[in-house]
Amino acid sequence: MIRFNVPPYTGKEMENIRKAVENMHICGDGEFTRKCSEYLEKITGTKKSLLTTSCTHALEMAALLCHVKEGDEVILPSYTFVSTADAFVLRGAKAVFVDIRPDTMNIDETLIEDAITEKTKAIAVVHYAGIACEMDKIMEIANRHHLMVVEDAAQAIMCTYHGKPLGTIGDFGCFSFHETKNFSMGEGGALLIRDEEYIEEAEILREKGTDRSRFFRGQVDKYRWQNYGSSYLPSDMNAAYLYTQFEMAEEINKTRVARWNQYYEALLPLQEAGRIELPTVPEGCVHNGHMFYIKTKDLEERTRLIQFLKENDILAVFHYVPLHSAPAGVKFGRFHGEDRYTTRESERLLRLPMFYQLTQEQTAYIAGKVKEFYGY
Repeated sequence: MIRFNVPPYTGKEMENIRKAVENMHICGDGEFTRKCSEYLEKITGTKKSLLTTSCTHALEMAALLCHVKEGDEVILPSYTFVSTADAFVLRGAKAVFVDIRPDTMNIDETLIEDAITEKTKAIAVVHYAGIACEMDKIMEIANRHHLMVVEDAAQAIMCTYHGKPLGTIGDFGCFSFHETKNFSMGEGGALLIRDEEYIEEAEILREKGTDRSRFFRGQVDKYRWQNYGSSYLPSDMNAAYLYTQFEMAEEINKTRVARWNQYYEALLPLQEAGRIELPTVPEGCVHNGHMFYIKTKDLEERTRLIQFLKENDILAVFHYVPLHSAPAGVKFGRFHGEDRYTTRESERLLRLPMFYQLTQEQTAYIAGKVKEFYGY
């Protein structure tokens, strides 16, 4: 069986984990945590990167740094993982869902402004499959209405929008290092901070509400409880695992993009024949090969294709069930405007296996079986 995902592994992870143990510092903010943060700051140019225990926690920190409170509203797409909404709902905000673009599956930037009310505090965008949202338009709207922007860039490390790294354009960006992502530490994430004015507040928030980070830098003689906070620090052993992959980041990224391109070229005849739709990469966007999906005619066809692939030892899956149709979405949010594409497109989308260790031969086999299903 060709699995849908295999966690990335370079073969050197255990060596770095051993070093972390021998350093006698396996809790948060050790040598490897520092190295990971410095690497992220280097490749993105962000003012500060803070490694977290998950992208969920990075999003929760972003919501707190946006000072979202009960009664506020946050605009976001319904086609996303629950964490995008949870981060703000936990603060007492209402999730205001707007429709997506069918080409990229990202939030439709032309629908955002109509959803803004006097209660709107922030816009949360999701760069689906590592393809950028239309950030110029979104930032223009946010600036004009004095709104914060949080980039859920869980799938978008090493992706850019007109040369700008995703996660660095809005006020805060959030990466994921879950085992399904391009680079993994099992569970983990990172918060990117664009403006220096938020760095100290973020450090205090991440360190249980204390100024412990300043203490370790020798800026204060003892650390004290300064504000509300929690423990968002990952173990340095997890960071050691992740840093091994950062050392091979270009190789991993290049390999994934190569498999993505192989899928695209092999399945292009099906798109040209009108049988399926392939991903769209708008001009000015650079992706990272995080995900390869196709769109079938409808839900029934997708279900049959998933079963056909399973019978041929290929595990392919669908993705999100739109949040606004879920029980919690009804309870904590509302859909603004018409659901023209969110539900319809979500029912057509099928994700093919994609991971670092996926071979050319496996990719060709998978594409061949998809073509066989359609009689090609």
